[in-house]
Amino acid sequence: MIIGLTGGIGSGKSTVARTFGERGIGWVDADDVAREVVAPGEPALDAIRQHFGPRVINQDGALDRAALREIIFEAPEQRRWLEQLTHPLIRERIIAQLDNIQSGPSPYALLVSPLLFESGQAALVNRTLVIDIPTDMQLYRTLERDGVSEANVRAIRDAQMSREERCARADDIIDNSRDMAHMQRQVARLDQYYREQLSS
Repeated sequence: MIIGLTGGIGSGKSTVARTFGERGIGWVDADDVAREVVAPGEPALDAIRQHFGPRVINQDGALDRAALREIIFEAPEQRRWLEQLTHPLIRERIIAQLDNIQSGPSPYALLVSPLLFESGQAALVNRTLVIDIPTDMQLYRTLERDGVSEANVRAIRDAQMSREERCARADDIIDNSRDMAHMQRQVARLDQYYREQLSS
């Protein structure tokens, strides 16, 4: 069984995934995979360099993610070009990593993806789990964590599915607007439920 874990920017997806991890659950992070496919030496990075030019490449030859983000948020057609290049590569690698987890001791696997619904990755999972917090809290937490501009956070948030639609599509929801203990209790309850589903 694969659980798709998603939520808006700043909702605490990684913290929740680590909490499942402490209970012996393996996960694949779609953001990590997205970074892997554009690492130096990967064919996708060469295609990006040819398309956007040297302004999106750092001195060390790695992708300048901030420069690229700026371009694609201002030009939707450039974002579409990038998605057409990277999404199939990301999907292929996610499937391979999920297969790897499922052949190990973890009773089920998590696919942690901020764009689970938007990217079509929901088709890879059996259930969806949304990490939910109010939109003003998303803004506050992200500004505190990433040190980026408010305009940048709003642009990322606006590019994602609305909170209402995400929650409407969810099979399960974790309210992550309170303290750590509140979140951990919800994870424990869901972990037990998922394990029961496997044995029923």
